[in-house]
Amino acid sequence: MTTQAESLRVRRRLPEWLKVKRPGNSAYLETKSMLRALNLHTVCEEARCPNIGDCFGHRTATFMLMGEICTRGCKYCAVSKGRPRAIDSDEPEHLAEAVSKLGLKHVVLTSVDRDDLADGGAEHFANTAKAIKRTVPQVRIEALIPDFRGNRENLRAVLESPVDILNHNTETVPRLYPEVRGGGRYEWTLNILRWSKELRPELPTKSGLMLGLGEDRTELLLVFRDLRLAGCDVLTLGQYLQPTPKHREVSRILTPAEFDELKFLALEMGFAHAESGPLVRSSYHAWEYAI
Repeated sequence: MTTQAESLRVRRRLPEWLKVKRPGNSAYLETKSMLRALNLHTVCEEARCPNIGDCFGHRTATFMLMGEICTRGCKYCAVSKGRPRAIDSDEPEHLAEAVSKLGLKHVVLTSVDRDDLADGGAEHFANTAKAIKRTVPQVRIEALIPDFRGNRENLRAVLESPVDILNHNTETVPRLYPEVRGGGRYEWTLNILRWSKELRPELPTKSGLMLGLGEDRTELLLVFRDLRLAGCDVLTLGQYLQPTPKHREVSRILTPAEFDELKFLALEMGFAHAESGPLVRSSYHAWEYAI
């Protein structure tokens, strides 16, 4: 078993391209303070994202709906697992207020998995998107949704709300799903993306993968193919980093050159855009390359 001290030594040995500055500028502190005052959660904090200083420093965040406790326990994710609390019915209006005060032009909404809810939280996603558009009509909304356990009607509820981009992460190759994403199904992920194009053909769709979980190159390229066949427009690729010693260990650290090559291959397959790099996450700088 890896001890905490051993884990810290491993982190100190990370290559330079995976090291980031500790956050703390005034914009970062102001953004964090505002989120706390409005009782809002961000995946930036809950998942211990390495880009939190950059995003908060630019007065942006990926908002995590429906609390900070997930009903699943994926082996790569730092978000707490357990019994979630009841949904805060005021959250949509509070979030709309935050978007307005931060002056955002592009907002990403995501959530924990809420398998305890009949609709997986789809209605809450829709209500939040509507509240934001009422308050800031010009803002672009990206919905980074869970799989809703493969339920098409729950997806429809989100797509009938004023979202501008539909994002659902594939995370890893199908062979590794039972090991690291036991509550999910690869088929559900592909269906979410495919159904989105069927229900709203004009809506850009997006998905992301973490690399270094144990996948091989052939498997990865087959996933690229599957995503394109499902109509996925945008692909994000980033390095998996072990959040705590209790989580799955990193199988391999890819070089920036490898990420560049994978971006080239993704574009050759027909993706409209591919964002590929060691510190890339599905919503990192999403406002810069949104379709």
